Amino acid sequence: MKVGCPKEIKDNENRVGLTPNAVGSYVAAGHSVFIEQGAGLGSALTDAEYLAAGAKILPSADAVWAESEMIVKVKEPLAIEYPKMRSGQLVYTYFHFAANEPLTRACIERKIIALAYETVQEGNALPLLKPMSEVAGRMASLMGAFYLAKSQGGLGLLPMGVTGVAPAQVVILGGGVVGTNAARVAAGLGADVSILDVNLNRLEYLGEILPANVTPLFSDPVSVEACLKKADIVVGAVLIPGAIAPKLVKKSHLSMMKDGSVIVDVAIDQGGCLETSKATTHSDPVFVVDGVVHYCVANMPGAYARTSTFALNNATIRYGLMLANKGLEKACRENEALKRGLNTYKGSITYQAVADAFALTDLYKSADAVLG
Repeated sequence: MKVGCPKEIKDNENRVGLTPNAVGSYVAAGHSVFIEQGAGLGSALTDAEYLAAGAKILPSADAVWAESEMIVKVKEPLAIEYPKMRSGQLVYTYFHFAANEPLTRACIERKIIALAYETVQEGNALPLLKPMSEVAGRMASLMGAFYLAKSQGGLGLLPMGVTGVAPAQVVILGGGVVGTNAARVAAGLGADVSILDVNLNRLEYLGEILPANVTPLFSDPVSVEACLKKADIVVGAVLIPGAIAPKLVKKSHLSMMKDGSVIVDVAIDQGGCLETSKATTHSDPVFVVDGVVHYCVANMPGAYARTSTFALNNATIRYGLMLANKGLEKACRENEALKRGLNTYKGSITYQAVADAFALTDLYKSADAVLG
């Protein structure tokens, strides 16, 4: 198969879809790999490294898209990339369709095959989302601490406190991979941390593995409001795979929060878990609503691109080789996890939550139906 990797063009997105190590794996399996010139520089990966691994370097994104049967990316195609997508072309990347109707419609109209990292699912695990959730979760507490500084518009509270002064109160909504990693970092900083979830078994597990300054709490509207009132930093870490995130924090809640408190909405890729959230960029990361600082960067791990690129490739290469070696249809028929990652197929939506998000149920076909 001809596998292509263009340079990412989202604002300050310095990750790259393939490392030289991953290229070597595809080449060893008999595939051709095309890399856009300079695609890896944001992750400190040179064209020479890709050439040594067996890739062919092409001068432009247009050339990579035109040459490749399978495109491997990190972030969803942007509007400028829509015309490059070809009917029947397999695009293997994060899509987060449920928060992006124009992208959804473009992929349907272009009749591409969209295999979304975020919905590849093994049992209850999301193996291709996990590594970036780890990065984003750990970043969330760091970003919250940074923007809590008075010079950044925050309350001016040092998260770990000092002798005689209490540490910050950090509230984490969601006890999954993002929330757990956010809790570990916040606890390591010395903050007083509360982590909320609706799964009692998960809360029991979190109580066993997290430090003593983390308190797991059952999440309901009353406990959420009580935590928001005391919070200095809030991390939104809720996830429904492939679907729009639930709005746990209402606009009315902001008036009960402290002026200069900070909310980091890691769920923004799926629409955000705050009514007041809107996607921001690394170039312009925050905005303020009712005195509360909102950090809603939609590609947080791009800030730590080299770490994130290698962590992502460690997870994606296994499934990528399945797709390249067997072809999309055979690979998905033989692997249930991959089949769950199929979101669009040659003009049809194959993931129910995406069809429901935009009332496009007339375009929905099950993955089994399109795979034959």
